[in-house]
Amino acid sequence: MIGPILLFVSWVLLRWEHKGLGTLGFNFPRIRSCEFALGLLVTGMAAAIQQIGSSYATNDAWRLNSSLSFGLVVTQLRWTLNSVLFEELLFRGYLLYQAIRFLGPRRGVWLSAVAFGIYHWFTFGVLGNPVAMIYVFLLTGAFGGLCAFAFAETKSIVAPIGLHLGWNLVSYVIFSAGPSGASILIPASGVARMKAIGLPGLALGLGLQLTLVALVILALLRRRSRLAPVA
Repeated sequence: MIGPILLFVSWVLLRWEHKGLGTLGFNFPRIRSCEFALGLLVTGMAAAIQQIGSSYATNDAWRLNSSLSFGLVVTQLRWTLNSVLFEELLFRGYLLYQAIRFLGPRRGVWLSAVAFGIYHWFTFGVLGNPVAMIYVFLLTGAFGGLCAFAFAETKSIVAPIGLHLGWNLVSYVIFSAGPSGASILIPASGVARMKAIGLPGLALGLGLQLTLVALVILALLRRRSRLAPVA
């Protein structure tokens, strides 16, 4: 329930400034729905490519979880949605709005990216392992920077929520690759998570993530140029 609590806190802080949630982009339903759907689709497809690629790289197959139930899926969906809302409202909500306001878009985006990367040192439990810390920082910091850039470009948290949720829904709920455990599909070998190692693992992990970030940023920059007023 921490996601709704953060949303309420954001509303209170904005009301203190005589503003509403529209400041964070909860407005223009038609436009925001399209931004959300596009983000969900793009990162969902990328996450599917990663998991299917991992299956080929490890010579392991995906099978339906024999313990699957409607209740399990609902629990996984609720956990995933709440975790995404928590992270987005914390890192791409009111605080990022203020960072962009006082530091400018570029510094605000970089600050959000760095904070997101450091935050995942703790959630991934890699503190004290320098190699893992660098890898996690690059992986999650790049994705956090993408979501922050999407916020800065669209003036809305809705697109970042779509980007984040698309990845986590496919990875965690469909392919059981998250911290919430087994969900719809699980590795046939019986391992908890299917994980490619070596060069394939690097390509499907950091390589895929950085490619995704670059492509979406390029698309957002093209969107900016199309929306720019003609002199």
